[in-house]
Amino acid sequence: MSAFVLPLSDCRMSHLEAVGGKNASLGEMIHHLSAAGVNVPGGFATTAEAYRAFLSHEALDARIAQRLQDLDVEDVAALARCGAEIRQWIIDAPLPEALLTQISSHYQDLVNEGGALQVAVRSSATAEDLPDASFAGQQESFLNIEGLEAVIDAV
Repeated sequence: MSAFVLPLSDCRMSHLEAVGGKNASLGEMIHHLSAAGVNVPGGFATTAEAYRAFLSHEALDARIAQRLQDLDVEDVAALARCGAEIRQWIIDAPLPEALLTQISSHYQDLVNEGGALQVAVRSSATAEDLPDASFAGQQESFLNIEGLEAVIDAV
């Protein structure tokens, strides 16, 4: 089975391409600071592999590529329409069963450790902040998410 989800405690900077900078940094903090008595909240990260599986599930990636094929990138209105359409496809697309299973399992582990909880679902793009490009503020964060169904919806 593919690793679509990793516990933050297993994430390191060496996993940057798989889980993104925020998740890799949190994993490093958990690894290095826990022994010093610093409480770093746990959690889990979905991987870039999970994202690729999501896009290929039900051929969403092919649909997107087809939609972009003849797009006039100089037409700002057409870009906005296309972007809105693709965003809606992504929102409406189901997650692959293997990803749902792994998210459910890791979420249940968190509940088993701490009881009822509220979580944050945040992006951690693998190329979010590069030396020559920044995408800060272009991703979504969802705070105070309660329950597995709400977590899956936020993902």
